[in-house]
Amino acid sequence: MKTFKDKVAAITGAASGMGRTLAVELASRGCHLAISDVNEAELVKTAELASKHGVRVTMTKLDVANRDAVYAWADDVVRQHGKVNLIFNNAGVALTAPLEHVKITDFEWLMGINFWGVVYGTQAFLPHLKASGDGHIINTSSLFGLMSVPTQGSYNSSKFAVRGYTEALRMELEMEGACVSATCVHPGGIATNIAMAGKVDPVMEKLTGTSVEAQKRRANKLISTTTPHSAALQILTAVEKNARRVLVGPDAKLLDKLVRLLGASYQVLIMRQLRKMNKPKQAATSAA
Repeated sequence: MKTFKDKVAAITGAASGMGRTLAVELASRGCHLAISDVNEAELVKTAELASKHGVRVTMTKLDVANRDAVYAWADDVVRQHGKVNLIFNNAGVALTAPLEHVKITDFEWLMGINFWGVVYGTQAFLPHLKASGDGHIINTSSLFGLMSVPTQGSYNSSKFAVRGYTEALRMELEMEGACVSATCVHPGGIATNIAMAGKVDPVMEKLTGTSVEAQKRRANKLISTTTPHSAALQILTAVEKNARRVLVGPDAKLLDKLVRLLGASYQVLIMRQLRKMNKPKQAATSAA
């Protein structure tokens, strides 16, 4: 796909962050949009920003974990736009909890959005993308789909799954000679609201001596490496180049190299760094 002009792109999680920025950037390039999110009020704002570029924008309140709703949305996009060329399975949520203590309901909630939402979006849109004659699937994994981190095991599970799913899909489409391709996106720290909006299991307060809100603020600060606009530009460039994988941000590129260089030994470095980061807090708690 060498141009986005006069194409139709469907985007999940478009009410904020990368989803919103992708929508506005695509609109500036003449791409018509079908956007969705559970946050209808913020989705309206995205639609207003994108519409300023003179393209057609339709929006739908959507929970990507609802399979029937995703399939209905895909059909509706084609009815309203006449075709669809791109699906950005971008919606995602965060969860911080040790795997020993994570609530199964929270784990299922996260997988429903981060993994099954990607599967539903891919399968619902793929027949329509093929019918367009020029289609592309863009699935958002994460840097944490390349490496694991303690207390992020649930999130790691979902993002590793997206990676495996998308890489297998890409190979199948190529073997078939399909007019549709697929790219897996691995963002590092992007300055979005995902950390503040995510869930932190209350057990984390006992383990760290830090309040849930303080942990969210700390995580939000740590991931604010790359702007959503820069991320969107990198993703769209990867689509234009038909890249199999795109590492978004300097931290994603650096840590990917580290993992490939060290193999499984990267885990030792991660543990050392986390112990170093948490040591002052633990010391202060012990002194108290």
